[in-house]
Amino acid sequence: MTSRKNVLVLCSNRLLRESVARIIGKKTDFQIAFSRAGSDRPDRVRREIAEKSADVIVVDSLQFLQEAPCSEFGGARHRNYLLVAMEDDQKRFLTAIRLGALGYVLQDASALEVVNAVRSVAQGEGVCPPRYVKLLYDYFMVRTAGSPNSHVRSQVGLTRREQQLIPLIERGMTNKEIASHLNLSEQTVKNHVHRILQKVGVGDRLSVVEAVQTQSLGI
Repeated sequence: MTSRKNVLVLCSNRLLRESVARIIGKKTDFQIAFSRAGSDRPDRVRREIAEKSADVIVVDSLQFLQEAPCSEFGGARHRNYLLVAMEDDQKRFLTAIRLGALGYVLQDASALEVVNAVRSVAQGEGVCPPRYVKLLYDYFMVRTAGSPNSHVRSQVGLTRREQQLIPLIERGMTNKEIASHLNLSEQTVKNHVHRILQKVGVGDRLSVVEAVQTQSLGI
């Protein structure tokens, strides 16, 4: 007999949380480990996650993933998050994937689609709207290209030198390391990074690459 999969339901919307828990709880291959608002005290929720073995964590907001540092989960972010009742928004979808979500289900999904999504994520399979699959291919191609395309260069106004910094920032290199790599002063690199942040319209260097890549996709 196949063991039942443990599902944690952390939706902040009470009606959604209770509905998902009720739907999943009726299936013989699942058991609800606990159902609680994702907006509850973060330390309490994370402690319970650490204490319980979860095959799937169902949430309805990116905020939970954004506030869950990797260190809270044994040094590696879980890949078993399933986002449900989500907006049909390509940027939010890509952000969810970057933050570690394995599933992304839209607001208009049926109860059966949610159940099937839980099953897929429990088996380590990715779930997303069919039309988003091409977006993932495009996103991968942009990442492997290593630099902004001509559309982004014209829209954002990055100089050639600033373009060179994007893949180095993506690697996690410090200003000092970039300076050494490009034979520049550290202050010059710092100035370039500051201008890139202003042009792209983000507040930190970790968001630069994602912002440039999504703009490369025209979204």
